[in-house]
Amino acid sequence: MAILQSFQNILRIPELKRRVIFTLSILVVFRIGSHIPTPGIDGEALSKFLTERAGALMGFFDMFTGGALSQMTIFALGIMPYISASIILQLLTVVIPALGSLAKEGERGRKKIIQYTRYGTVIISAIQSFGIASGLEGMSEGAFVQNPGWSFRLMTMITLTSGTVFIMWLGEQITERGIGNGISLIIFAGIVARLPGAVINTISLLRTGELHLILMLVLIIIMVVAIGVIIFVERGQRKIPMQYAKRVVGRKVYGGQSTHLPLKINSAGVIPPIFASSIIMFPATIAGFIAIPWVQELARQLSPGTLLYMVLYVGMIFFFCYFYTAIIFNPQDIADNLKKYGGFIPGIRPGQSTAEYIYRVLARLTFGGAIYLSVICIMPDILGAYFNVPFYFGGTSILIVVGVALDTVSQIESHLLMRSYEGFLKKGRIRGRRG
Repeated sequence: MAILQSFQNILRIPELKRRVIFTLSILVVFRIGSHIPTPGIDGEALSKFLTERAGALMGFFDMFTGGALSQMTIFALGIMPYISASIILQLLTVVIPALGSLAKEGERGRKKIIQYTRYGTVIISAIQSFGIASGLEGMSEGAFVQNPGWSFRLMTMITLTSGTVFIMWLGEQITERGIGNGISLIIFAGIVARLPGAVINTISLLRTGELHLILMLVLIIIMVVAIGVIIFVERGQRKIPMQYAKRVVGRKVYGGQSTHLPLKINSAGVIPPIFASSIIMFPATIAGFIAIPWVQELARQLSPGTLLYMVLYVGMIFFFCYFYTAIIFNPQDIADNLKKYGGFIPGIRPGQSTAEYIYRVLARLTFGGAIYLSVICIMPDILGAYFNVPFYFGGTSILIVVGVALDTVSQIESHLLMRSYEGFLKKGRIRGRRG
């Protein structure tokens, strides 16, 4: 009843109601576009062929596209080229001083970075779509292409690149005029869209006896435990105590209060798995459409469940955990601000010693968060590859769904509490990953 009351409260706030409806409408547009076929391709025959030939790789990529790649629709590339472009720009801001200075120029610099990211998205989408078009012409002697040639390649490049750019625009509209992070919600919608099919497949396996009831109950328990762990860790914080010295200004005394600096256990959220998946899928997607034995073997080795995939995936998760945390947290700035306003950590000298202490705590938290993300993301792959456990949703998808849901509910909660309405939780506000 409390949750129902919270949804009723959403309808009582015109702005929040408008944002929620706008977000849902955009997601409906995204799902409609995921079923529009790419011109010049026999999508049904290709979908069957890809599922049989590269099921693991196609299934993993379809997790982010909502099935658009295996059906070769106009949204076949999904939002991953945009994420790849974002990774490249963030890395370049570290190694190129001019971009680093631009990123620190406030709103103007942020708009420039976004503009460069859009250009990068178009370039990456064009490269991927050209590779896919060329590969399709060579697969089964062009049986899936109606009119092979440069006209088909250019049409496919324009169609798939335009589809990705349109998805990028939809995500930006959600972020600006809707509720939640638009790019994350589009990935969320693609994953959730596969839920009905997974339920039907599971029921079919139960009826045919290929999946035992006991094993299914074990899978459900594992998923419930995984979801519980994700919620617990994503809301977990390490609180560093802080004390502000008293200051006398005229006849008034300021400061003297005790507070704390909250550091998230997993400061990077679901960004590392998404970034890692994007980098792995960039070459694997193109390789999956090239009918050359060694290229096909490379695509197979980069498929979920293989040793090479898991090693690369875990390594990239660790890298992006530290990289993204370093971008959003600067211990030196925190220490300087504390010193400026008369704050200090009990037992730690203000200034450089405080920065070093915060850095050590943050490094340990990031290491723990990276281990947590790695275990959640690759455990289903290990169970599926070595114990033949049928997971339709890997750890990455569960992590994204739960993480994005927590962030979105957190934003709705903020709107409700600002207007003195009761939120989804009576005992307090849900903490978003960026809290």
